[in-house]
Amino acid sequence: MQTVLTYLTLLFTGMMMTAQSSVTITITDLNSNNGKLMIGLYDSEKNFLNTRFKGAMETIENHTATYTFTDVPVGEYAISTFHDENDNQVFDMRFGVIPKEDYVTSNNAKGFFGPPAWDDAKFIVKDAPITIALKMND
Repeated sequence: MQTVLTYLTLLFTGMMMTAQSSVTITITDLNSNNGKLMIGLYDSEKNFLNTRFKGAMETIENHTATYTFTDVPVGEYAISTFHDENDNQVFDMRFGVIPKEDYVTSNNAKGFFGPPAWDDAKFIVKDAPITIALKMND
């Protein structure tokens, strides 16, 4: 029994010691205060723009929105946001390929005839909080 308790204590301590941080994102220059800002935090190239590690909806005030993701483990991440101006929680597209709503990704990464690449959008989270500022219509 003592061995099991020791093992569980070590396992729990190791889990608690895993470095985590926070990522605060501020998006400015939105066209309006209508709708919400949809924010996705992605943790791998495989998941980028498909499966969010964490996601959020944030209200817009004075054409600006700010959100903080907490408990983010150390690693590589990318952010993608879009202004859901009609508040339908969908990234609306024209003809299925042309965005109808404004969007921006971390590092202001832009795609060429398609979405931005992970390598252009990724950033590193270390054990200190980071802040990312982006302009929606830049």
